[in-house]
Amino acid sequence: MADHLSSVFTSLRGSSSTEGQLASVPEESTIGFTDAFGPPPNSYRDSIRRVSVLFPEWRIRSTLSSQSDQSGSNYDSSSSVASRSNNSGNSSGSASVGGADLGTSELMKIAHRMVNDGYTQRMVRAFHSTSLTETIGPDPVLKNWFVELDVDWVLQLRPQLQLQKATAYWLQELVQRWIRALALIVASIKVMIYTIQEAPAVARFGEASISAMLGVVDTMLDVIEEDKLQVALHMYMCVSSASYMIMMMPVVSLEAQRIFDEISASLKTEENRLVEAVSSTMMNIRIDYDEISWDIEIEGNGGGIHTKIRFLVDCILSMRKACASTLKSAQSQSTVELRDAIDGTTEYLLDQLLGDSEWFSDPSLRSMFLLNNSNFVAQLLGIELTTECEKYKDFYLHFSWAHVLSYIQNWNSPGLQRRWVHTSPLAKFKSAFHKTYQTQKFWKVPDPQLRDELRRAIIERVISRYRDYLKEHPELAEQVSRGSNSPEVLEEMLEELFEG
Repeated sequence: MADHLSSVFTSLRGSSSTEGQLASVPEESTIGFTDAFGPPPNSYRDSIRRVSVLFPEWRIRSTLSSQSDQSGSNYDSSSSVASRSNNSGNSSGSASVGGADLGTSELMKIAHRMVNDGYTQRMVRAFHSTSLTETIGPDPVLKNWFVELDVDWVLQLRPQLQLQKATAYWLQELVQRWIRALALIVASIKVMIYTIQEAPAVARFGEASISAMLGVVDTMLDVIEEDKLQVALHMYMCVSSASYMIMMMPVVSLEAQRIFDEISASLKTEENRLVEAVSSTMMNIRIDYDEISWDIEIEGNGGGIHTKIRFLVDCILSMRKACASTLKSAQSQSTVELRDAIDGTTEYLLDQLLGDSEWFSDPSLRSMFLLNNSNFVAQLLGIELTTECEKYKDFYLHFSWAHVLSYIQNWNSPGLQRRWVHTSPLAKFKSAFHKTYQTQKFWKVPDPQLRDELRRAIIERVISRYRDYLKEHPELAEQVSRGSNSPEVLEEMLEELFEG
């Protein structure tokens, strides 16, 4: 990966080597920092690259072109039950999400190591020296610093050109590197502010570093289309955390405090912009969905979980995680806006669920679709839909099996049954049963618990009545018991329903 990235971004770093750049940093102490040599170049960068800063769920696409890739994904009931227990009663997400680390502790360790090695102090000292002279273009010290932080592309005059050429994979990789770098910059400031005397110099170095990092946010959001929701959410979480850490910096000098206040204001502004990006991305997704005809896919999925419903649930869960992870650090305004986006998407999702069901002409399949998708939404989002699910289950049983039972509900003429065995209620019952079974055999109920409940309900309603009917007509019971239509055989058949 490192070799490939080096070739991709050679133009960003120029012809001089990293070793040469770091060697150019002045060694003379001008403001009291240590002169101890740090470890060899790239040792920090290699450690930084190994830190994971993304939620595992970053596989969600914010464009419709990739939705077909997810339509066949499996619905894991065990994970959904866990999600329901975590999310129930909490519109912002589960408690476990709020404690997500996302690489923070590892990056803090690296920040401590960089300070203990004297590397960060040398960067601050060199930046202080170069700031006293006029330079053309990006500050050379920041260039050295950003090379080690693995974000040297940020300082290019036209970074959008590099971003536009990057593949979706590399765009995600660059977002990760941006997140790591911003978190590490703030962590380094925090470590140094507690261990050195020259707080204003550290604050000025931090201000220049953070300003450069924030300067490419809009460009990244403009260029990135795929995964845009995840990009905006992860950058929002990072900026929110950085804003909180800067705000909590101790007051060590008036000059440093003034600079930290300016940094904090910039971070809060960017925090609000990123929440706006989340809201606008979700609005664009809704607009795109409204313009697409889903009738072919809906009719062909056997009443299973619809791609659109699955995707919207994933979006809501991602926004909840971001909201929960920033519950302590995010300013109130951005948190309110993010919750509004969550609530708006949830309301839209429930409306879409009812609207999409209208595509089904078969009331049995429509009921199955509503039951499957309502159960999916209820379990994953912790929304109370028990009444709706029970209603859809009753609708399904009525539309699918009531006509089958109608042939054996009230028939008390055994003589006629013996004379017209092929047109008797029993024959009609068997014909209707097998027709319904064949129609629904490959319908899918992804949730094992719901699948078992449906099978039990059908057996209780249909097979129980069938047994009662045969008890009322023992002459038919003896005939049926030797064939392929005994209650036991039909029950075994029902146990195979809804596997997809």
